Amino acid sequence: MSALLQVENLAKRFGGIVATDDVVFNIPEGELHAVIGPNGAGKTTLISQLFGQLMPDSGRVTFAGTDITRLPMHQRSALGLARSFQITSLFLDLSVLDNVALAVQAHAGHSFHFWRDARKQSELRDPARAVLDRAGLAHLGNRSAAALSHGERRQLELAMALAGSPRMLLLDEPMAGLGPEESARMVDMLRELKRKYTILLVEHDMEAVFALADRITVLVYGRVIASGPPDEIRGNAQVREAYLGEEDHVEGAVNG
Repeated sequence: MSALLQVENLAKRFGGIVATDDVVFNIPEGELHAVIGPNGAGKTTLISQLFGQLMPDSGRVTFAGTDITRLPMHQRSALGLARSFQITSLFLDLSVLDNVALAVQAHAGHSFHFWRDARKQSELRDPARAVLDRAGLAHLGNRSAAALSHGERRQLELAMALAGSPRMLLLDEPMAGLGPEESARMVDMLRELKRKYTILLVEHDMEAVFALADRITVLVYGRVIASGPPDEIRGNAQVREAYLGEEDHVEGAVNG
């Protein structure tokens, strides 16, 4: 199976700090591929290079057969890459529906006359409603984004990432800060999304990772130490060693 996303020898340094070190992996279409690693492993730096917020010092990123290594974010987005962030960035004074309509508008290449257009145009609001339904937020369309719970805000951010009809989602810590019930809802949502989208998931919640991932890549100090299916990663001695000293639930999840 040919790779939708291919990462070859990706490297990024900040002064003397090696953030990513000769990273190699690929993701075929239809796969949910998780990237895990201890704090400071370089996971967010990696995802930022894949989406174009950071340019690598060396290496290559290929998406859908196109070399995107030096492309700006908006061109990667136009090719079908979408990213969610570790920290949500929403228009809190607008409704849930208006937030997604703005995202539809941005992906369609319209200018941001959103105070007037996004609220009125059916060609923006109809697809926005469809996206909200996919994200499990259809019942909250008229609610102010400021009134959402933390978990609902994470769902809204995912809905905004879906607004451009992407081929692949880059998700950075979608479970961050969620309580048990919200985490369970997010896992259910991601399970539904993986039926329709190729997903790269950067996540600390090991329970969610092992429940969802088709394959897992493990980063330590910016370098890949293991990559394979969950059972293989679970039994990998290097992975267990890398997580020694991490929180008990992380070690427990890796060890099964």
